[in-house]
Amino acid sequence: MRAWLYLIAAALAGAVVTTPALLVFFFFGGSFDDALFAALATLLLVSGLAVVTMRDIIRCVLAMIVCFLALAGIYVVAGAPLVAAAQVLVYVGAISVLILFAIMLTQSKAGPSVLVFQTQRLPATVAAIVLAVLVTVAVSATDWGEVSRRIRIGAAEVADVLFHEYVLPFEVVSVLLLAAVIGGVFLAKREAEPPI
Repeated sequence: MRAWLYLIAAALAGAVVTTPALLVFFFFGGSFDDALFAALATLLLVSGLAVVTMRDIIRCVLAMIVCFLALAGIYVVAGAPLVAAAQVLVYVGAISVLILFAIMLTQSKAGPSVLVFQTQRLPATVAAIVLAVLVTVAVSATDWGEVSRRIRIGAAEVADVLFHEYVLPFEVVSVLLLAAVIGGVFLAKREAEPPI
């Protein structure tokens, strides 16, 4: 019975993600890139909502990984594959895994049942509405043709600077993240000292 529920939930999630893409492609006369952007943007919004609404923190982190992957897909559609690769390497491959390790290795089972951020719904709702208004104003005032041309030029410049001048700091950050994971494992596996 539980497998059927998972199958129905997956079908509903697929329908939620593909419906805006089909609307853009068939009814608004958009191209395949526009439909893909609509699907990825919907996936980004749905997974972002899942991050802040689910109670299980491990599932929240997994939804955050989906959110990061959808953002990387949007970067590819926008013509910035280098930024998408950095998004996958840094956020999905390092930050999300680091957060998962930190949660799974250091989470205490004796913690409070109600988390602090669950009591701040009203201020978070007001902040989200203000942010949505600001994003809407910024999106409506942007000349998107000029922006896409600048992104394509900027991606080549970022690649040149990143892989020629800042290779060493980029690798140092990866070593720092590895040290943080090893430190988290060490702290989680350390034996509790006997009481005196």
